[in-house]
Amino acid sequence: MRIDGGNFLVTGAASGLGLATAKMLVEAGGCVALLDLDETSGRAKAEELGKGTIFVKTDVRSGEAVENAVARAEAANGPIHGAICCAGIAPSEKVLGKQGVHALESFARALEINTIGTFNVIRLAAQAITRTEPNEEGERGVLVATASVAAYDGQIGQAAYSASKAAVAGMTLPIARELARDGIRMMTIAPGIFETPMMAGFSDEVRASLAKSVPFPPRLGRPAEFARLVRDIIENPMLNGEVIRLDGALRMAPR
Repeated sequence: MRIDGGNFLVTGAASGLGLATAKMLVEAGGCVALLDLDETSGRAKAEELGKGTIFVKTDVRSGEAVENAVARAEAANGPIHGAICCAGIAPSEKVLGKQGVHALESFARALEINTIGTFNVIRLAAQAITRTEPNEEGERGVLVATASVAAYDGQIGQAAYSASKAAVAGMTLPIARELARDGIRMMTIAPGIFETPMMAGFSDEVRASLAKSVPFPPRLGRPAEFARLVRDIIENPMLNGEVIRLDGALRMAPR
C-alpha cells in the first residue's frame, strides 16, 4: 500500500517511537492524526509536522475518545488507511518485592493501557478502514501494533509488562485472519531496547550497559529504525499476521 496520499492514526505520537513513525509518514507524503495524552507536546509536534497533520488528545483505553479521534482524522484528511499503535507503559514490579506483594491495580493498569488500549484502537480503526475504497489488489489498509521482546524474554519484575505485550503478540494472527476478508492487514513489531523517553531516566552507565547487551549493532535502537520497519510493513502487502522482533539479536537476561 502507498503511504503517499494515505491517512494514518498514530498513538503515543507525541514522543519516541510514535513520533518517529509520524515523521516518517509525513515525509513519505501521508496525512497523520497524532493521538496522545500529552496535549502540549502533541500540539507542538503537529504544528512542526505541518499540513495534513492534526493532534487529538486521546486516552487509548476510552472507546469514546478513540471514536472521536477517528472522526476528527476522517473529517480533516479523508478515509483512514492505517493505524500504528505505539502508546504504552513499561512498569516494573516484583510479584513478591521488598515493599510487599505485587499490587493488582498496577497489573491491571498495564493490561488496560498496553493490551486493551491497543485492541481498542485496532478495532475502531479497522471499522473505519472498511469504509475506505480498496486498491487494485483489494487492500484497504494496515494495522501495526507494538509488542516487546519482553513478550518472549520477560525479566524479573516484568510480569505485568510481559503479559500485556504477549497478549498484543497473541492477537496479531487471529485479527489478520479475520480482517483478510476486508482487505486489512495486521502486523506487530516487538522492539528490543530503544532510545525513547522511557530511557531518559537511566544514567549513562546503565544505558551503556544496556547497549552492550545487544549482540549487533551493540547500541540502543533508534526510533527512526522502528519507523523504517513500519514503512516496510505498510508498503509490502505480503507482510501480514506476523510479529517481527526488532532487537539486534537481543535475548534478555533474567534480570
